[in-house]
Amino acid sequence: EVQLVESGGGLVQPGGSLRLSCTASGFPFSTYDMSWVRQAPGKGPEWVSTITPRGRGSYADSVKGRFTISRDNTENTLYLQMNSLKAEDTAVYFCVRGSDLSPSSPRGQGTQVTVSS
Repeated sequence: EVQLVESGGGLVQPGGSLRLSCTASGFPFSTYDMSWVRQAPGKGPEWVSTITPRGRGSYADSVKGRFTISRDNTENTLYLQMNSLKAEDTAVYFCVRGSDLSPSSPRGQGTQVTVSS
């Protein structure tokens, strides 16, 4: 059974930082692209970032230069380092297996990130 469990969300002030983690199990993690997707209140899902098995990351323009995606294939863990956070980054962040972000792609339960003073 594929399982993805996110952690690391919370409340942070504008300009602050958070590091999200996603622990994966039930599939060969090291062979898959992995992605982060976020969903703000009242909005549809928004792609944030994707990383290849070898660690090449790609980013949405809205987070480029502020967020860094990484992975530890020995620990089956995906990360998202978020710096210079803005109010508009407030959303539930989901870890998704693969780069196909259709609703059928396995994802975790999400972790809430709130950026507010």
